[in-house]
Amino acid sequence: MHAKDTRSGSPLTGSPIRALPGNYEQELADAHVPDHIRPWLAESGVGALVVKLGIVFEELSAERSVATMPVEGNTQIAGILHGGASAALAETLGSFSATLHAGPGKIAMGIDLNATHHRPASTGVVRGVCTAIHLGRTTTSHEIVIKDESGRRLCTARITNLLRNLPQEVAQAAR
Repeated sequence: MHAKDTRSGSPLTGSPIRALPGNYEQELADAHVPDHIRPWLAESGVGALVVKLGIVFEELSAERSVATMPVEGNTQIAGILHGGASAALAETLGSFSATLHAGPGKIAMGIDLNATHHRPASTGVVRGVCTAIHLGRTTTSHEIVIKDESGRRLCTARITNLLRNLPQEVAQAAR
């Protein structure tokens, strides 16, 4: 699949939050962040939790985002995928999509996340597909469906994000 930003004529520039200066080129490549989105994340990377969970992006846009995550390394004591790992995958997809919708100079902040866990997974890779429900001026809502390699639904999540302007000094530094 090819990642894309479907907003017309609106290239992403600047980072929503400036991290300490660093070289995130390899981190962005390892997470398969699409080339056109890399300038947006150049100063912050994808985040330590995304790296730790092994999340790899296949597609990123405001309307639809897709990523995979290995079960191994993300299990709870019973040897099955940790519900918190599923929730983190869902929040990652929904928050990235919301931030892409918000555009430069804005940030998405999660205000509600809920997840229903339908069945366990103990091996393989899971795939989360995030679909926009509402893309507004001040809020967004996305549904995230996480399935196993056999296509069985493991988790259904929904996230609502509040869209806010970045503080003036952060927005200026991101330019």
